[in-house]
Formats: sequence, structure tokens, C-alpha cells
Amino acid sequence: MAKVKNRRDNHEIKRPKSSSGYTSREERERQAEKRRERTIKDGSFKSSKPKTYDRPKEKTRDFSPEHENRNLLIGRNPVTEALKAGREVEKIMVSQREGSIIKILGLAKDKGIPVMYVERTALDRISGGKAHQGIIAFVSEYRYSNIEDIFALAKKREEEPFIIVLDGIEDPHNLGAILRSAECSGAHGVIIPKRNAVGLTEVVAKTSAGAIEYVPVVKVTNIAATLEELKERNVWTVCLDMDGRNYTEISMDKGIALVVGSEGFGVSRLVKEKCDFVASLPLKGKITSLNASNAGAVMMYEVRRQRDL
Repeated sequence: MAKVKNRRDNHEIKRPKSSSGYTSREERERQAEKRRERTIKDGSFKSSKPKTYDRPKEKTRDFSPEHENRNLLIGRNPVTEALKAGREVEKIMVSQREGSIIKILGLAKDKGIPVMYVERTALDRISGGKAHQGIIAFVSEYRYSNIEDIFALAKKREEEPFIIVLDGIEDPHNLGAILRSAECSGAHGVIIPKRNAVGLTEVVAKTSAGAIEYVPVVKVTNIAATLEELKERNVWTVCLDMDGRNYTEISMDKGIALVVGSEGFGVSRLVKEKCDFVASLPLKGKITSLNASNAGAVMMYEVRRQRDL
């Protein structure tokens, strides 16, 4: 074997020697093939292909209702109404001091609530890209009421019970809008199911424009059974459906519970059967249905109109 000096590593390596002093090309290929065969047989074969790497998946935030932060209030109106209603607020973060935010800071100071001044980008990150109007509050979770609270509020106002029952509303914007209409029309409370429906979230709070702080919201296991309980307490039940009577023909100046169905399916069959009346809204255009929150608002103000006559 001939010895060849490797200048880079400063050590000697041995090369197989042919009759002419060097191995031929064919010999080198045969030797390389034998080495590959031994490597494959030993199970230590590694592909000569360059490694490829998958680009790491971009982390995205889940904005579905079940993943919303229930301890945030985003926007000026929700924060203002929470402070006025005496809601427990841990701290407030603002990015500017102008307009209605100055009033909010005054309310926070009176209640001894700490205020942090941060960059707007920090609020963008915390709110998940939602329109925060330069202010976010960290609050305790909403506390649901019970049916007795609704009747107690009606008694306090010396009025017949006026209740909104929602049968499977899933869109938080619809729930927020219904709460806003309920508060403005003088309803005493809203009843929602525990399952297959949206609860009280930050989106609901923002959409309600602060009404969430004043309207009792009750979660129940069974809407149909709850309607039976309301009827036992002299409350008439009226649901909205396409095949009902014109809503202006139904007397709603007594104790009343308005039932509004889900966005896609309306009022369920069992719930509809439990209702005393079925009301419908006349539709004169080409569109054959109204948004749940819009239809609910029309009915609420019909109750208000009849009671104010």
C-alpha cells in the first residue's frame, strides 16, 4: 500500500495500490458499490438526498366563542358600563388619554382601580385584533342569575314579567344585540340554554354596548321545561315562527315570555309545542327571513308599545 501525505490534516492515509500505482475509475466504482452494499446490509444506510425541512406552521389564535377570554372587556362603552354597574375590575389598560377615555379614567380613579398606559400594539395583541378603541379592562367572569332574580326585578319595577327566551342562539353578535334591545325595551331578563348556545363572552359584552351589565341572564338545562315553569307562574309564552299569526294580533300586555329561535333552524319543535301562541312578522320583500336579533327587537318593542298604551 502506498502512503499519501494529507497536508490539511497532517496525517497519513493508505490507498489501495494498482499495478500502475493508482486505482482505475472502474475499480473505484466497484469499491464504492461494495461499500454501499455492506452499509445497506448493516442497516446503517443513509440517503444521499439533501434533507428537507417543513416550514413551521404559523401560530394562530382561535377566535371561536369557546376560546374567547371571558375576563376581558374591550372598547369604551363596555368598560364604562361595567364601572357604572359596580362590576369587579382588576385593572385597565389604555393607549391614549382623550375623549371618553378621560371620563373612564375618572371613574377608575374614584373606585381605586389601577390604570396602565401601554402602546397601542400591546392592546392589539391582547384583544386579538379586535377593535378596542384604545382601552381594555380585566374583569371577573360574568355571574349568571336565576329565574327568581327576573321575577324580583319585575316586582321591584311593579310590572308584569317581561322575559326573553332564546332557543339556541349561537352567534355572540346576535346575543349581544338581543341583550341591548332587551335592556332598552325594559325586559326583566334573558334565558338561554346551557348547551348548544353561546354564553356571555367578550364579543357579547361589546356588541351589547354595556347592556350585559344590567340585564339578568339565566342559564337553564331545558328550555321546554322552563317554559312550563313560566306558564305555572302566569306568564304567557309566545314564539316567533313563519307560520304564526300576525304579531300585532296577539295581546302581550300581561306577563309575557318571547321565544326567539336559532339563526339557522328557528324554534325547535318541542319548544314550539310548549308555547301558547305562535307569532310571525309580515315579510313584503324578496328576502324570506329576518335576522334573529332583528326579529326579536321588533317583538320586544311591540310588547313595549302595548304596555304603554
